[in-house]
Amino acid sequence: MQNGLRLSVVVPAFNEARRLPATLSRVVSFLAASDAWLPAEVVVVDDGSADETAAIAEGHPGAPAVQVRLCRQGENRGKGAAVRVGLAVSRGDWVLVSDADLAAPIEDVDLLLAADVDLAAGSRAIRRELISRRQPWARDLMGRGFNLFLRALALTSLQDTQCGFKLLRGDLARRVAAVLRLDGFAFDVEMLARARRFGATIAEVPVHWQHVDESRVLALRHSLQMARDALRLRFWLWTGG
Repeated sequence: MQNGLRLSVVVPAFNEARRLPATLSRVVSFLAASDAWLPAEVVVVDDGSADETAAIAEGHPGAPAVQVRLCRQGENRGKGAAVRVGLAVSRGDWVLVSDADLAAPIEDVDLLLAADVDLAAGSRAIRRELISRRQPWARDLMGRGFNLFLRALALTSLQDTQCGFKLLRGDLARRVAAVLRLDGFAFDVEMLARARRFGATIAEVPVHWQHVDESRVLALRHSLQMARDALRLRFWLWTGG
């Protein structure tokens, strides 16, 4: 056990001052009321925000047995870079990566734990009836196309790699953090591929989910970047990079 902590919740955040107070309150309240996850910490990684994201995280009081910590990056480097930092500094037996918009509810971490694997990946694809508000059709179509592209490259067997809700054993999280290289949104693919290379057991777990209009993903631009990064990852894995 790392410093006696049961769970670290890593929240990458870029200009999230409007949403972050409610998100932190909900996460902290859930953890404080759950004996199974205490003691715990919430690690907010500020990815070079220009608003009050860092101040909000730094000033949050947390709760008994729930600490809120801030890790601050001086410049905006991308969600993958922020998650990598959060994984590296985490101290829990388990590490949950959760988006700041809580599109997947924090309560569903219990579903991930029940999978009893080294890495449980939240999925929107297995039980689509759990989606209360769907993405715009163009984004949904691009997401499915990206998954087919990943399968063609033999990078995944999962139906949904991009849901921002994943639970890892703490030792695996910190081991993976040391080898991750992608800074952009394709980091999820690399995380899964690297964990698989380490021999980790991986399961795709259906979770509740709702689309949030202010999502940071810009469909066409980021899809092209993700395709490029997937090709880079495939090359690294082939060459041992």
